[in-house]
Amino acid sequence: MYVTIDKKHIVITLVICTIFASVLCLVYNNVFASKSNWGLSFKEEGVAPDGNATTEFLKQYDSYYIGNTDEKKVYLTFDAGYENGNMPQILDALKKNNVKATFFVVSTFLKTDPDLVKQMVQEGHIVGNHTNTHPNMSKMSTMEDFKAEIEPVEELYKEITGEEMKKFYRPPQGVYSEDNLKMAKELGYKTIFWSLAYVDWYQDKQPSKEEAFKKLLPRLHNGAIILLHSTSKTNAEILDELIKKIKELGYEFSTLEELVNS
Repeated sequence: MYVTIDKKHIVITLVICTIFASVLCLVYNNVFASKSNWGLSFKEEGVAPDGNATTEFLKQYDSYYIGNTDEKKVYLTFDAGYENGNMPQILDALKKNNVKATFFVVSTFLKTDPDLVKQMVQEGHIVGNHTNTHPNMSKMSTMEDFKAEIEPVEELYKEITGEEMKKFYRPPQGVYSEDNLKMAKELGYKTIFWSLAYVDWYQDKQPSKEEAFKKLLPRLHNGAIILLHSTSKTNAEILDELIKKIKELGYEFSTLEELVNS
């Protein structure tokens, strides 16, 4: 028995499949991405991962997790909730290698270590907003609540440096909602996620140098926004060598300002 399918039915089938795929994409972007923990899916070594929200979805809210994947550039960022003695070594490694980074700071860091903040600025680094109390920002349902976590950081930064804070924001632990992204954009902020990170934040379970390199280097990719924690003793100890290894692989370190203006 043979089934004959004419061209008309083939075209109709293709149209239906296209519509179905578009609907699935819409549902993904507007439902699953509306409230989520930032996450990545790596396909293979050296290839940019997929985020749990697409670059197109994020772009409408001036949000980023990766740079141009056609360019061999990377962007180094640190989350700095508090200072535990590692920042001087981190800043020394950056200065030694002429690399500019972005430090996303919490109010605690600004209050306890204003001199380090001044040093960051003097040495050409960006200091970004990581919120006042490091909460679950997806629970901030009103602009008033959102501002209560953003504005104190801006005020402290201006008191310390005499300058306005540059408008880069990273939600604590990557927890966000679509409303958060809208609010950040309304306040003039660029929301910055990441495309490369590893488990480096447990103080009593720090990775070895070998473990750190094994996690980071194989997953390096064009346009990588790298997230490290400044509280990591391992990160402080390996940063000089890590930067050199990344450069040896042919990557150029760029800044978030260049990323958002490209």
